[in-house]
Amino acid sequence: MRRLRHPGPEAAERAAVVACRAFPLSLDLGAGESVNAALTGALARAGFASGFARLDGLALSPLRYVIPAPSPDDAHVAWYSATHAPDGVAIVEKAGAIVGIRDGEPFIHCHGVWRQEDGARRAGHLLPHETAMVRGGRVAAWGIAGAGFVARDDAETNFKLFAAEPADTGTLQGEGGLPALACTVRPNGDIAQALEAACRANGLEDADIFGIGSLAGVDFTDGRHVVSYATEVTVDAGQVRREGETAACALDVALVDMDGAVHEGRLVRGRNPVCVTFEVLAVARRDS
Repeated sequence: MRRLRHPGPEAAERAAVVACRAFPLSLDLGAGESVNAALTGALARAGFASGFARLDGLALSPLRYVIPAPSPDDAHVAWYSATHAPDGVAIVEKAGAIVGIRDGEPFIHCHGVWRQEDGARRAGHLLPHETAMVRGGRVAAWGIAGAGFVARDDAETNFKLFAAEPADTGTLQGEGGLPALACTVRPNGDIAQALEAACRANGLEDADIFGIGSLAGVDFTDGRHVVSYATEVTVDAGQVRREGETAACALDVALVDMDGAVHEGRLVRGRNPVCVTFEVLAVARRDS
């Protein structure tokens, strides 16, 4: 399997996994605010500091985003492009956002696919403070209690990355919700196998997967291969399901490569290593 060499020492722990409770939410986001302020504010009003949201259908203007790019030096294995700033209103087709805390303030990490006003279908890493809601919208989300996503300086990758950590967060702590895992996965391990291991170790082998991250090249089950060694990925549909004595992870994703091309499909298990990080909320299936 492909392997990238990051600038810092390899951490012994290859994934952070925290058991928590997840609460389904429907959040109303107001017009005129940045996406960061609108989403984190709505989640906070629901009583949560961390969680996950789907931003499908939102109308954004201005839209500001970046795509993966080669690093200009040896400080990182990959970097970001110049900011893309299309004119007009963009409509989000599919996007996922992990919500947490960065530098003591609410922050979202968002990857997605959108249709720009000129008709172009593009994807990337949304810049949440620079992108705004042009009109209000409702999004599906999960708030989590008992865990949080907190941005920490990471010596291995030399990025500041969300880390899943135990947290006394969520006003609904201990009052219902579904069993869940907050997970952050380190580079070079296959993402499906990492999530299988996390769910198996925590007795959560029938779960839906929500999240975003980056992969070092991509292999799809239909035989397509994306050569880009850095990609920005959103999970379109994901699950871990019990199959006999084991649990298997299936991930349908959308992603952008270093040339700006959008790719979609199901990942081949065992052949899709994490590039920099993958941030996931695994939630017990409601009818399991």
